[in-house]
Amino acid sequence: MTALSLTPTQRKAQRAKAHALNPVVMIGNDGLTVAVRKEIDRALSSHGLIKIRVLGDDRDARIAMYESICDDLSAAPIQHIGKLLVVWRPMESKPEKTVASKKVARAYQTARTNQR
Repeated sequence: MTALSLTPTQRKAQRAKAHALNPVVMIGNDGLTVAVRKEIDRALSSHGLIKIRVLGDDRDARIAMYESICDDLSAAPIQHIGKLLVVWRPMESKPEKTVASKKVARAYQTARTNQR
């Protein structure tokens, strides 16, 4: 798998969205373990745009982790600033509920409350 590539304008928009986010995943002294990769994948699937905090002091190791995360998980690198990594992957779209199903659910709920 390869990392996604974004235009500078798209990357700038994602950086702006990520500004208010808190880190979702922390990578400790053990580095990028299988469990950490799974957690990053899960966070990307549910949030799309995430911040990752790396606790190690080695800058070269952080860059290697950043590239590895983006390549292995098909994510786009957004920003690497200090010990924070910002990564984005488009979320899979869920099928939307139709208006008819909402009306049926509302009618069912109303019928249940009127049976008392």
